[in-house]
Amino acid sequence: MTDSVVTMVVTEPEGPLVASVTEPAPPADGWVRVSVTASGVCNADIGTAAAAGKGIAFPVTPGHEVAGTIAAVGTGVVGWSVGDRVAVGWFGGSCGHCAFCRVGDVVHCAERKVPGLSYPGGWAESITVPADALARIPDGLDFFDAAPFGCAGVTTFNAIRQANTPAGGRVAVFGLGGLGHLAVQFAHNLGYETIAIARGADREKLAKDLGAHHYIDSNAQAPGAALTALGGADLIVYTASSTEPVNELLTGLNVHGQLTLVGVDAGSLTVPAAQLVMNGQIVTGHLTGSARETEEAMAFALTTGVRPMIERMPLRQAGEAVSRLKAGAPRFRIVLDAATAQ
Repeated sequence: MTDSVVTMVVTEPEGPLVASVTEPAPPADGWVRVSVTASGVCNADIGTAAAAGKGIAFPVTPGHEVAGTIAAVGTGVVGWSVGDRVAVGWFGGSCGHCAFCRVGDVVHCAERKVPGLSYPGGWAESITVPADALARIPDGLDFFDAAPFGCAGVTTFNAIRQANTPAGGRVAVFGLGGLGHLAVQFAHNLGYETIAIARGADREKLAKDLGAHHYIDSNAQAPGAALTALGGADLIVYTASSTEPVNELLTGLNVHGQLTLVGVDAGSLTVPAAQLVMNGQIVTGHLTGSARETEEAMAFALTTGVRPMIERMPLRQAGEAVSRLKAGAPRFRIVLDAATAQ
């Protein structure tokens, strides 16, 4: 008989996160059950935990940055065994047969699943997921370091490497938070001249410790103009949640440069069309990565020393973790410890 597990749930719109003790069911065909060790807290989880809007099926369990070991394997699952160390991220499975899936672009599958939204997420001692959502954690990478790679890690890694910025190019990272502190490390370790942009002179030492060659205090100077003074950026990775600064920031983008949005709000962009046309510039967005790309991000991190800066909190304090995240308090990712749940 399967032991009971603790799961953090929301049972009503805008309700609190409370602990629920349940007995997990055996995984269905093609699915696996993972015993959770660590589970990250992401900005996107704020909306999931609010459980507001139409069509919400209760109870809701947030969490899409999960690391643990396989506890049970459903019929038809090949290549995975009980005891394997795995991560599950924002990509939580896809249909496998649409045009996007058939060319490997699984994150844009119309039927893509997201843990916490499509099925109960990872703020629990156990999560059951489709086998194609699994990413293998390399030996030597701690579960608590691995968990954020399923969302923040693979998102920033892909945003930089898929931009195809020329070797030795100049990459600017706007925002030095949960996404930005990883993006700075990735840009530095991918060999780019790295510029960190954040608010306040007190962030400069941290930015340079993470690998930035230059730091721009956006409180003290217009960041686009400051980028221009440094020679301009070939790539700007925009990780902040407000889109308001984008227009001025574009003035610091080089000819054939690209600005990639990975942090967004509900706002809109006003983009100078003539500048884009005359300079051959690109403004684009980036969502996340596949399970295989998460493995690649973790492997790169293992060999280069890229790591998330995390705060551990007990699983049962998931509600407090959300409050800290809303207040902008974490430095820089909160990871819930499922071992403390019982």
